[in-house]
Amino acid sequence: MSRPIVVLCAALLALAGCGSGDDDEAAGTATATPASTATEAGCERVKAPEPKGEADLAKPRKKLEPGKTYVATVATSCGDFRIRLDVKRAPKTAASFAYLADKGLYDGTTFHRVVPGFVIQGGDPEGDGTGGPGYAVVEAPPRDLSYTRGVVAMAKTGTEPPGTSGSQFFVVTAEDAQLPPQYALLGQVVEGEEAVDRIAASETDPGNERPVDPIVIRSVDVAEQ
Repeated sequence: MSRPIVVLCAALLALAGCGSGDDDEAAGTATATPASTATEAGCERVKAPEPKGEADLAKPRKKLEPGKTYVATVATSCGDFRIRLDVKRAPKTAASFAYLADKGLYDGTTFHRVVPGFVIQGGDPEGDGTGGPGYAVVEAPPRDLSYTRGVVAMAKTGTEPPGTSGSQFFVVTAEDAQLPPQYALLGQVVEGEEAVDRIAASETDPGNERPVDPIVIRSVDVAEQ
């Protein structure tokens, strides 16, 4: 695949109260109907951010402490969800993700690809599925890993070795995506599944699987629990 992607809202116009008085009708004036502030999926309607462009960061050297629990809070225009990083089984991948979050790489990016009943994918500074942080980490995922609902893993191109990751990540929305264990494990969604569901329910362009209404990642913050 040419993009780092695993194998694979409509605008809701609110009927706002726009009644006018007799004087307005007599004068032939019309009352403007404000646009809805929410998409059909229930997300906040927001403007698409400008692409950040390809990043050029050095590989992280700092490691996360294996005996501690780290949770990433992903704040989006569809609500917040939290990922418990799997530091034990994916120490390099988890440390890289925390490093990128600390650098602010994810802030102001989007979920650029939504495949209903499969995955939602984001974390690209280019915004189109082609970008990354300027480096790659390789960490083979557990052989017994199943990509079931709520599992979070890292996207890669079809030509990259198993376990390769940059900045793009995906959340599995299928009960079982039935993927081979080639995508680096990051963690598991432990809170905010309703936000993930709203993202997954967004209307997409069938040509590129990009949400019609932008879904913005406002911030990603990793904290020790």
